[in-house]
Formats: sequence, structure tokens, C-alpha cells
Amino acid sequence: MHAEDVPLATIAEQAGTPVYVYSTATIERHARVFSEAVAPLGEVLVAFAVKANPNAAVLATLARMGLGADVVSGGELARALAAGVPARHIVFSGVGKTAQEMIRALDAGIGQFNVESEPEAELLSQVARQRGQTARIAFRINPDVDAGTHAKISTGKSENKFGIPYDRAAAAYAMARELPGLQANGVAVHIGSQLTDLKPLEAAFERIGTLIGDLRAQGHDIKVADLGGGLGIPYDRTLPDPPTPALYGEMAARVTKHWGTRFIFEPGRLIVGNAGVLLSRVIRIKQGVSQPFVIVDAAMNDLMRPSLYDAWHDIRAIAPNGKRMTANVVGPVCESGDTFATGRDMDQVKEGDLVAFMTAGAYGATMASTYNSRPLTAEVLVSGNRWSIVRERTPIEALVAADKLPDWL
Repeated sequence: MHAEDVPLATIAEQAGTPVYVYSTATIERHARVFSEAVAPLGEVLVAFAVKANPNAAVLATLARMGLGADVVSGGELARALAAGVPARHIVFSGVGKTAQEMIRALDAGIGQFNVESEPEAELLSQVARQRGQTARIAFRINPDVDAGTHAKISTGKSENKFGIPYDRAAAAYAMARELPGLQANGVAVHIGSQLTDLKPLEAAFERIGTLIGDLRAQGHDIKVADLGGGLGIPYDRTLPDPPTPALYGEMAARVTKHWGTRFIFEPGRLIVGNAGVLLSRVIRIKQGVSQPFVIVDAAMNDLMRPSLYDAWHDIRAIAPNGKRMTANVVGPVCESGDTFATGRDMDQVKEGDLVAFMTAGAYGATMASTYNSRPLTAEVLVSGNRWSIVRERTPIEALVAADKLPDWL
């Protein structure tokens, strides 16, 4: 197995395992396909959801293609700016923005704040007024639409923490009109991640279209519609493929054709998910009661999605021998939850073999931790026949040195 023109075995030998490997060509292709799919809507900003993969090399690759950034923290803002994303192409989302984060974003001159509550709007008004600045905002509206995805990545139901309830939207905009330092000319919506059906998205967009008409009738100059992201990607090839970006773009164009707004989209997983793999080595095979355990050197602290969401990742041998086995694939972390697959039909592997966890470019390294005092995984970017380590593996000595003993010890 190769990443573009580079054998994955070469990367494993020189960079060690576990290691994330990303393909530049795939990142660029997915960004281009999505951008072309939504281009018929008119003036569009594609703002990559930095939370999906905040590696500087990934962000710089996308910035060079003209993509903006959707950020949800001061740290992600700093990463996007450092990678070359123009501030005017940055959207700041998230329910817990602090005053300090607001100051950083205002001083940078970002394009839009997606405001998620009335108290947040009041704080942003206070911060902007004190600094003599104006914050361009869109209220994120919770349309109470079930995205039909995993409960932990659903964001558009009334019981979710995100956004302002649809029935409070008019009052929120009326309040914002009276707050100094705010320019409320946008509406935002985002109902969840890994969406495999366009119907919930269409229902949410239709509600937002109605709201835009109502707000304009009340005198609000709505110029921007942020339609979020969330379109799913294929993890398990035995399941039907999610809708293509082209179908998504056609639906969005049809629903919004009379809105007369600029548009923002926030794809993340769609751009980088299938552009990355987690490369790991088999430590040993342990015979279980009914099936063998394939113990690999990657763990739940490196790839948290299976433990957190019961997520599926295809697991492939780097050099398959043509034979199959049924096994449980687990990591070395001292938790029963450190399980990647149970009863999985997979390539036959043995001790020392390399395996790849597929579709691992999104919500992989970014969610990693140092649990069990394991170093953060290295990351590699490939471009053609070239490759580079774009995040070094954290030495265990650095983890130890980060702890400081109090003077009484």
C-alpha cells in the first residue's frame, strides 16, 4: 500500500508507528470537488472546519487553494492565521467564546462571529464597544431538526447545546439591533456531522429560508447565510455511500435560489477524512476464547472515534497475503474500551505486520491524548514522491519534564 507514490512501509520504518499519513492530492481533490459543487450558488466562502484536522501543513494546503476556516477556539484561530488563512475568511463558531478570544478575533479582523446565545451577543457587544470596533455576526439558529446521525455528533435538535432556538430567533435579532458594536447581517445553521441523508439538511435550510424572509420583513438586512457542514463520507463500504457533494450542491442551490445572500459552507470531514490513514504495527496475536486478539501499537488515545462513537474504520494489511481472518483488533491501553473492531473479517496478519486504519484523516490526531503516558502520534504529509513529518512524535522525556514538583517534594 502506498500514499500517492510513497510506500507506507517506508514511512513506518523512518517515522515509526503509530503515525498518521495524509495525502495532499486527496485533500486538494476533495476541496476542489466540494468548491465546484457549491459554486453555482454564487458568492461562496468554503471555510474548512479546523477541528477536523488542525495540522498546520493541512491548513496551509487548503489556504493556498483559497479556502477559509471555521474555528471554535482561540487556539484554532491562531493556527488558521499562522497557516495563511486571511482573517476575513475566518468564521468563529462555538458556544463558549471568552472575552479574550473575542478580543483576539476582533483584533485579527475576522469575517464573522457565529453567535450561539443572547448572553454571548451581549458580551461581544461590550468587548467590541470598549475597543471601538464592530463585530459582524450571524446568530446560529437551532432549527430542531433531527440530523439522523450519532447522538454525540448531532447538533440541530432542541435539546442540543448549540444555537438559539428557532422560536427565539426574531427576538435575538431585535436585541442585537439595539446593541452597540454589533452588525447582525447573517444567519447560520449546522445540524450535525457525518450526515448520510440530505432530507434533514433540506428541512433545516427551508426553515432558515423562511426565517431570512421574516427577518427582512422586520427590517433586518440579512446578507449572509452560513449553511454549516456535516456531509458524511464512506467509512464502511458495505453500507450505501452518502450523498455526493454534487447532489448536496444541487439541493442547496434549489432551496436557496431566491435568498439573495452570500453563502458560507463549513466542510471538515468531507475534505480530509478519506485523505488520511493511521499506520500501525501488530505487536502480537493473542488467542481469545473464540477469536484471536490482534494487538496493535495504536490505541484509543491515538484514534478515539471507535471508543467514543462506536465508529467503524476499515483495517487493512499494508502487504496483504490474500488470506482472511476473523479477529478482535485492540490497542495496548489499559481500558476495555481500547477496542477498534470486534469479530472483524479482515486481512490475515501476524506479529510485526503493518496495518492501516482507513479514513482516519478527520477527528483522529486532533482528538489524541497522552493517556497511559503515551506520546502524541506523529503526522506525515505526502505529496507525490515526497513526504515530510509535519508533527514530530512527542518524546516521553518531554511528557515527564512537563510535570513540575511543588517545593515540598
